Amino acid sequence: MNQITIPTYVMVICVALSGCATITRGSDDVLQIRTDPAGAQVQTSNGLSCGSTPCALKMPRRSELVVRIQKKGCKPVDVNITHETADSGAAGVAGNVLFGGIVGLAVDAGTGASQDLVPNPVDVKMECRR
Repeated sequence: MNQITIPTYVMVICVALSGCATITRGSDDVLQIRTDPAGAQVQTSNGLSCGSTPCALKMPRRSELVVRIQKKGCKPVDVNITHETADSGAAGVAGNVLFGGIVGLAVDAGTGASQDLVPNPVDVKMECRR
């Protein structure tokens, strides 16, 4: 009868945990947009929008886009959004190095799960006529 050894158990656990950041953080993030004064319209270069701030938009963590914020009587504002490796994302990648191996790293890199949108939240003080 074949006996399952400790290294076999370790390999099974490693495969099960591959893609640690993808599992724990997901591939999407919520971008929060707040303006002073509130009530501005938001349009993003990736086609998302919201009718009135404050608002939140769910989008892929690996997004690079421009957020256009407009309000009648105020100067429009464009904010560049990019992504960077998050502290918790780095922990997920480290978990993959220790447990998930190349498969886990590839999954997390492909989904962008180790990334965060920056800046987030987007806080804008609009210049408005009085």
